[in-house]
Amino acid sequence: MTEENLQAALKKFEALVREQSERSDRIKADKEFIDYDKLDKIIIGVCGGDGIGPIITKESARVLEYMLDDEVKAGKVEFKVIDGLTIENRIKHMKAIPDDVLAELKSCHVILKGPTTTPQAGSGMPNIESANVAMRKELDLFANVRPVKVADQGIDWTFFRENTEGAYAVGSKGVNVDDDLAIDFVVTTSEGSERIARMAYEYAKKNNKDRVSIINKANVIKTTDGKFLNICKQGGEEYPEITTDEWYIDITTAKLIDEKRRKDFKVFVLPNLYGDIITDEAAEFQGGVGTAGSANLGKRYAMFEA
Repeated sequence: MTEENLQAALKKFEALVREQSERSDRIKADKEFIDYDKLDKIIIGVCGGDGIGPIITKESARVLEYMLDDEVKAGKVEFKVIDGLTIENRIKHMKAIPDDVLAELKSCHVILKGPTTTPQAGSGMPNIESANVAMRKELDLFANVRPVKVADQGIDWTFFRENTEGAYAVGSKGVNVDDDLAIDFVVTTSEGSERIARMAYEYAKKNNKDRVSIINKANVIKTTDGKFLNICKQGGEEYPEITTDEWYIDITTAKLIDEKRRKDFKVFVLPNLYGDIITDEAAEFQGGVGTAGSANLGKRYAMFEA
């Protein structure tokens, strides 16, 4: 590694630290949640995406329109079709979400979204960030909530995955220091950890769930996972009626298939990457990833996706 390589990497790292520090300040400053009951009209954006996305979102919207027929007729709910979140259009603009599409998304309160394609490294396609990751960051959809329930197996799990930090926080902004060395980053903030923990514990309290499990790998990834674990545990102290336990991510994946132990799990709170992986494993119990819907929730927006 040359001195020039090192200085270039340090410059990129400094920019990332400043960017994430500014983000941390923003989320600490904005603590107000939107009150949907006080809105004159709720706008639901329907965004098809790629592959089978346009088909399944169209049918999902049709069901919603039927269920909300009275609200639509009363002018309290409006459906809005948003085009342009296709891989072709994203490549054309060389952006995870083109500016005009992002503006349309931000004009809605709730978004119904189909799957979107993320180019894989080495695929020959341009290096465009995941539209999902970009949307979660732009709209600050900090909680990915996925329920998995299989009654005859005693499975009744709800996962609260932190959605805007962790290993996905900087997307494609990792540093190729030189031909031999590449570095990516994990981001954990106090506010980001506290708010996902509070949402998990509040859900447990309101739904009579007596256990919250904090998933981590703090024995190895001591700084960021350690911070996440400690802040979640501190949050749990405010809910003495709920049992808090902590599990390493590798052991958790094993215990989900342990018929004796998996029935003990109720509510999980976990960092971004672990949540992405383990919720797909959990979904297999009820028929596969395609059967496991999830909600992406923030203070001002909500997005539901296949």
